[in-house]
Amino acid sequence: MVILVLNCGSSSIKYQVIDICDAGHSLLAKGLVERIGLAEGDLTHKPVGKDVFKLHQPIPDHTTGIRLVLDALTDAVHGVIASLDEVKAVGHRVAHGGEFFPSSCIVDEDAKLKIRSLFDIAPLHNPANLEGILSIEKVLPQVKQVAVFDTSFHQTIPAVNYMYALPYEYYEKYRVRRYGFHGTSHKFVAKQGAALAGIDFETSKIITCHVGNGGSVTAVLNGESYCTSMGFSPVDGLVMGTRCGDVDPSALLFIAEKEGMSLADINTMINKRSGVEGVSGVSSDMRDIDAAYDAGNERAILARDMYYSRIKQYVGKYAALMGGVDLIIFTGGVGENSWELRDGVCSEMEFMGVALNVELNKTIRGVDTIISTDSSRVKVAVIATNEELVIATDTYNLTK
Repeated sequence: MVILVLNCGSSSIKYQVIDICDAGHSLLAKGLVERIGLAEGDLTHKPVGKDVFKLHQPIPDHTTGIRLVLDALTDAVHGVIASLDEVKAVGHRVAHGGEFFPSSCIVDEDAKLKIRSLFDIAPLHNPANLEGILSIEKVLPQVKQVAVFDTSFHQTIPAVNYMYALPYEYYEKYRVRRYGFHGTSHKFVAKQGAALAGIDFETSKIITCHVGNGGSVTAVLNGESYCTSMGFSPVDGLVMGTRCGDVDPSALLFIAEKEGMSLADINTMINKRSGVEGVSGVSSDMRDIDAAYDAGNERAILARDMYYSRIKQYVGKYAALMGGVDLIIFTGGVGENSWELRDGVCSEMEFMGVALNVELNKTIRGVDTIISTDSSRVKVAVIATNEELVIATDTYNLTK
């Protein structure tokens, strides 16, 4: 079954085309549509076994962007399918499912209404995700669609870990609680890591660190999410590219009063002007931070040290919460590619039974690998995440 996987952002569309069946899967193409709604947009289409195709033209909306993707997929030169009739289903990444969706679902009118009702809590993501669904309805009206939610994996978190110590009425009225995100990634790498480490996923204590421009850490207890660092929104938890992570709310109230900032101003600050970019003044990209760190930039050094330290704090916190840990996993753009980050997080954790193979950690790249020593009581692994495959698998299972 050929499945189109879409991850629609406010001005972008990431996509993959995966041919999947009970026996396995194969990637046919992947690509990116960028700068939707601006004067000039870009399509980068990467078919497997063929040359990359690029297109530069105005892309006014998501529907236009998706039409360009479908044209590229069926093109005689750089296409990967003979006609759109081969696309049997479309799977969408949807950021927020609230308490409505403990698992992925086939898109119907009720699902669309519930996704829309969560716009207030996920204003940057859910509107774009729904736009992708509505665009497919226009372009491929007969094709089944599936929504796969970042929050679903975390619906197993117990109330003691997802509730905030705020007046209970705000949970009853507005469902203010910890939701968590990156769920598809945490679920995928935890299962892959358990298999690689030779431990039983259903009876294990695993800590997954999805670290990129955004990042979160999750405690996976006996195969289920038990606690996670992101909260009501993706701004909570780790120090990220431009998000502040954990902060005393009183500090925000103090700054707002002193600077005359509105709630919208504060929201922009904690989401788009903070994190390593806000601390360093250099960049939100860790590659730039690493370069400035090596050059001796004091604020970049502080920003990277804070970035690493916050991850280590959550690893220690979740080991305590679960009463130990069998496996620590690093994934995501930074987690998979930065040996410095993995070394920084795992150093001085010998008391927990963590012994990193320092040389292997420095050399490993692009291969799922155990990077702890043979004698380490706690295994440490690098696992490449594949959220698109999770979306395609759920879509296949719901529509086959």
